[in-house]
Amino acid sequence: MRRFLFSAAPTLLLANLLTSTPAAAQAKLPVADLATTQKLAKQRQVVILDVRTPAEYATGHLRHAQNLDVKAPDFATKAARLDTTKTYLLYCASGNRSGQAAAILQAQGFRKVVNGGGFKTLKEAGLKTE
Repeated sequence: MRRFLFSAAPTLLLANLLTSTPAAAQAKLPVADLATTQKLAKQRQVVILDVRTPAEYATGHLRHAQNLDVKAPDFATKAARLDTTKTYLLYCASGNRSGQAAAILQAQGFRKVVNGGGFKTLKEAGLKTE
């Protein structure tokens, strides 16, 4: 019996990895406080990522924000091309998708990632938009 369990363990582990959702996609980075987000948004060296859809981005976005849709099938591939040493401020409509995107980036080795929350809140707080 013990021999069976040891020989079956690698197969069971592989099956679990192939059928489960990645932990990064399930986890979310909490939204940072507004003061932190406002401070980061004003720093030129911080990369601002709008992780909403291109249609949402087109209706308005934070100044200097780049659009990288977290729900796009190639999100992880495009994110992997980013510089892992830079600081990233992410936002979406509510903070949910940006939290998911931040967790994915952290799983890819990004260490300086901040979930800025929702666009409407940031706009109402006075952050510059385009």
